[in-house]
Amino acid sequence: MPDRILRRDLLHGLAAGGILTGGAIAAGLTAGSARTAEESERGGAGGIRQSIVYWCFHAANDNPEIPSWDIERMCEVARQLGCQSIELAPRNTWDAIKKHGLTSAIVSNGMPGKSFMRGFNNPRYHDELIACTTESIDAAADAGFPSVIAFTGFKWRDAEDPSSGEIPLDEAAENCIKGLSRVVKHAEKRGVTICIEHLNTRDDSHPMKGHPGYQGDDVDWLADVVRKVGSERMKILFDIYHVQIMHGDVIRRLEEHRDVIGHVHTAGNPGRGELDDRQEINYPAIMRKLVELEYPGFVGQEFIPTRDPYAGLREAVNACDV
Repeated sequence: MPDRILRRDLLHGLAAGGILTGGAIAAGLTAGSARTAEESERGGAGGIRQSIVYWCFHAANDNPEIPSWDIERMCEVARQLGCQSIELAPRNTWDAIKKHGLTSAIVSNGMPGKSFMRGFNNPRYHDELIACTTESIDAAADAGFPSVIAFTGFKWRDAEDPSSGEIPLDEAAENCIKGLSRVVKHAEKRGVTICIEHLNTRDDSHPMKGHPGYQGDDVDWLADVVRKVGSERMKILFDIYHVQIMHGDVIRRLEEHRDVIGHVHTAGNPGRGELDDRQEINYPAIMRKLVELEYPGFVGQEFIPTRDPYAGLREAVNACDV
């Protein structure tokens, strides 16, 4: 089934062709729609603000036929599709992001290496992790960006050595609460939100499609940890793709954890590909639930392209533009 035409694309095309007058654009009228041009440019009705996740469109795919976008191309695409953010982008791209009038909805915690492996569940990493996260909070605040990512880490006492033994879940929870409580005070002072991500441990087909060994693979457990930290600057990164793999029942979990959701990610399942009709998640229904819940944050498009990235991203933005 061909993609429906995004309203903002139609408006831009008609304006470029001289078909719409300035008054018509300002009124924002097209057949079957009553949205304004301002709403269209904002990236969705009802408050769904969309973001492009940098790594997915910058050399994330081994297929040489799929182009890798530099930051300039990514920003151009974001503006064309009505997205407001390029997220998890290297700091040397931040000036370009801001030059294009965009924000970065969430930034890295600055931990070197595979940062999702060494997390707050393990006290042996706390000092380094808190130092890196504190520095990232300052950088985000100075740039005017709202959030910094965090992770529980892998479940082993040496994150990269399964033979070192597992950290029990209750101990891991206490470690996360202690570590996050130390750094969230600084986040409160700087007006930045820490969002700790839920990841799936079931998919072992690709290092970015699943994370066997990650301790925070139960979103309900993670929500409990966040609530016990007890700060408005401590939230969950609710990744719809990972929640679908580990739990399903996505809409109910959005309702149950609405108080602690600070950021949202997308991808098609199975495979972490496009949000098309070959995958199982009903994204328009999920986005309508976010609107109903008055979710104020961003939705980051975090799928790995398997075909033309612009077409896939346009389709994903369209699916989430409810």
